[in-house]
Amino acid sequence: MAGRIPPEFIDNLLSRVDVVDIINQRVPLRRAGHEYKACCPFHDEKTPSFTVSPNKQFYHCFGCGAHGTALGFLMEYDRLSFPEAVEELATSVGLEMPDTIAFQQGPDNRPLYDLMEEAADWYSAQLSQHPDANRATEYLKQRGLSGEIARDFRIGFAPPGWNNLMEQLGNSPERLRLLEKAGLLSSGKGRQYDRFRDRIIFPIRDTRGRVVGFGGRVMGDDTPKYLNSPETPIFHKGRELYGLYEARKALKDIDALLLVEGYMDVVALAQHGLRNAVATLGTATTPDHLEKLFRSTPRVIFCFDGDRAGRDAAWKALETALPLLRDGRQASFLFLPDGEDPDSLVRQVGEEAFRERMRQAQPLSEFLFGKLQEQVDMTTLDGRARLVSLARPYLDKLPKGIFRDMMEQQLAKLSGRNIIRQSSTPAPRRPARSSGRPTLMKPVHRAIALLLQYPELAKTENLPQGWRKGDSRGVKILSKLLDILHTNPTYTTAVLVEHWKEDDIRHHLGKLAMAELMVFDDQEEQFRGCLQRLEKAARQNSASKLRRKLRPSDMTEEEKNLLRQLYSDKTKQ
Repeated sequence: MAGRIPPEFIDNLLSRVDVVDIINQRVPLRRAGHEYKACCPFHDEKTPSFTVSPNKQFYHCFGCGAHGTALGFLMEYDRLSFPEAVEELATSVGLEMPDTIAFQQGPDNRPLYDLMEEAADWYSAQLSQHPDANRATEYLKQRGLSGEIARDFRIGFAPPGWNNLMEQLGNSPERLRLLEKAGLLSSGKGRQYDRFRDRIIFPIRDTRGRVVGFGGRVMGDDTPKYLNSPETPIFHKGRELYGLYEARKALKDIDALLLVEGYMDVVALAQHGLRNAVATLGTATTPDHLEKLFRSTPRVIFCFDGDRAGRDAAWKALETALPLLRDGRQASFLFLPDGEDPDSLVRQVGEEAFRERMRQAQPLSEFLFGKLQEQVDMTTLDGRARLVSLARPYLDKLPKGIFRDMMEQQLAKLSGRNIIRQSSTPAPRRPARSSGRPTLMKPVHRAIALLLQYPELAKTENLPQGWRKGDSRGVKILSKLLDILHTNPTYTTAVLVEHWKEDDIRHHLGKLAMAELMVFDDQEEQFRGCLQRLEKAARQNSASKLRRKLRPSDMTEEEKNLLRQLYSDKTKQ
């Protein structure tokens, strides 16, 4: 654990999360007895050795040794930092992040977030209170938007005029500097003025629901049609997506997300019951956008115009998506009829017909091979060979896995020959699988492993206590584990492992949590036996220290009794 995230928050978070659900959203699992299995996403293999335990809330690969909790999986698979993984899990279970958490070293941006909330509230109030707001409300009604949708998306209104927001929120030099830093003011001809004027306002929220920027749309023919907040310390266009927070809030399970171009497309689709649309913010789709989308859904549908410009934009999106298409992720393309956008099309055909178009969206594989085939003569040998050379750079961008193998097979089928290449780099050597025999461990390591795998052992009565006098690091960890479980008897393996902030301890606890112990019905007996051996070792260690004292007169009466007990134990052996 890192940063200033309270341990209690992590404990609460992991107690609410199901590691099976988290992993299954990214790597399809199949049940195998009391556990779940899959081919490991962290190394190449054909026989599944990746195991997920719902009881332990832990995953482990018996091939490459990867193991951990839901937090560890997100950090490794989605390439998130620890704070980002915490935030992702918290959002998935509806757990509010403490405002006091500092996610990274650097300036405190809370004043900026607070100011953006104030601005969003002010814009929202203007939509119902300002004398000129009837133009905005009439425009929204003409677009078919209800008050409910306007509320859900916190749609507002920036009145005409140069300094309405500035006068309302910029009541001091410090506040004016903050407004400028937040991107809410512009400058020109030696003066400052409101950036958004006479526009419909769309607050842009991050995955935690915090307002990080705004988009403004004109109601007439003025330009620019859309105006976004500039880059600020809390807003980056290449990372944020309009509507993603709202989609995750409205839908528990998101089977697909539709990526469109504008705010109005998102809210219009939501008005017709399609709450799974999001939009980029005037930029091309970036890898950060796609990583964010794939954390929420296994399928992304790119929506573009069907004209040449739209298909060119779709091809760029395809190139961006290829390196991110790990197994379990899908990308499709929905091309709109000429002259239509999502807003107009859904009003024309209705919700169900639009959903059917989404279901029938063109798979990435079909779009890729179809476009490349247009560039060659598939009736000739030379043309099919040319197809292979054109396709190869794109297929090489795909991560290794089942999808890449299937794309290779499809290319082989189209070209009429087997062109699947062996990897030029040898597969990493995997540790040998367990022989099925119990792992030989020191008593303290076995006691820790037993307690991690069977936390209910902490409830065992009349356990030896003398072992706690041992001063080894393992004894201290074992003692702390028991104390934690006495206070929190419902903690799972995952919660126990994540309780330690030291990376090396978490790593070793993770290995012990998945060690094969060959324990059946005698867990208590084995655990008690380990503690008894530790207790004996602690007494022997104490005896060694006592023997170093030169004269019995230097010993206390308690020490003399202990030494007699130790000698008595030795004669019984």
